[in-house]
Amino acid sequence: MAEDGDIRLDLRLARGDFTLAVDLRLPLDGTTVVFGPSGCGKSSLLRAVAGLEPCARGCVRVGAEVWQDAAAFLPPHRRRVGMVFQQAALLPHLRVLDNLRYGWKRAGAARARLDDWIERLALAPLLDRLPATLSGGERQRVALARALACEPRWLLLDEPLSALDAERRGEILPYLEAVRREAGVPILHVTHAIEEVSRLADHLVLLDAGRVTASGAALEVLNRADLPLALREDAGVVLPARVRTRDAHGLVLLDTSAGALYAHSAAAVAQGTSLRVRIQARDVSLALSRSEDSSLLNLVPARLEALDALPGGQVQARLCASGTTLLARISHLSAQRLGLRPGQTLWAQVKAVALLL
Repeated sequence: MAEDGDIRLDLRLARGDFTLAVDLRLPLDGTTVVFGPSGCGKSSLLRAVAGLEPCARGCVRVGAEVWQDAAAFLPPHRRRVGMVFQQAALLPHLRVLDNLRYGWKRAGAARARLDDWIERLALAPLLDRLPATLSGGERQRVALARALACEPRWLLLDEPLSALDAERRGEILPYLEAVRREAGVPILHVTHAIEEVSRLADHLVLLDAGRVTASGAALEVLNRADLPLALREDAGVVLPARVRTRDAHGLVLLDTSAGALYAHSAAAVAQGTSLRVRIQARDVSLALSRSEDSSLLNLVPARLEALDALPGGQVQARLCASGTTLLARISHLSAQRLGLRPGQTLWAQVKAVALLL
């Protein structure tokens, strides 16, 4: 029986030779991100939660509300979900304001909620425009506002950035971060983009071939060296950080659990701002001594915990810096030349421009 303070998903959906089978308990606040490769069952899970997969069997409980079990199956319109798909799915003949009003009126939600999300997602300049005149990022912001204005019990995001180019993704990510902070409802976000995971996830579920391979607090799962994430080309760690200073050139000094780190930020982040920084293993080099005649700004003392062989003549070093795990991906030859062995004290070196905020 699910507790009032959590979400219980125990679902099975068979489709040809593919079977989705998940058994999860999720927090009833914050953003849960389901991450995995294309075809692993992420969107099928989201659709089953929304009631759009009537062949799905099992249990969906949101707090004390039973949406589905052996005795009941609530149809989609009674599940009070707000959904945003890969494509915004706006009504093409209606202006933005009328698209927003359409969903809001059907849900019977308060007018203040509609006005609130128009302001928060900066939609006022777009209200008189037709969907065809909007950029992809603008359409997704309208779709977000439409879903949130309906006062959903649970907000479901089905790869909302996958149809956007890198520039448009960069534009909308801050709005998704604002939704994460301010929506006041649990969010289930599915994606195959590690950037979205590192910036948005409070809780992380790894899905592969229809099965859950890991589930837990996002930063704990992201930084586990024993999971397939650590073997990806973009493997790395994600650290919580707080802005200490920012100069006129966008150079930011961050306080992190691994020590003080410099990064570059195009956004004007204020002193004291909390954020996350992603350090990719391929951007970390190793040295036996501290170098003072280099352009590298981030020189972090660390202990070598382990060396893991990778394909293609590479090795991945697992480091401990002030109790925090860092990863460094280097060539096998470099490891030999340095004579690396577990237990050594090293210097992890990272360019400021390589850190991802």
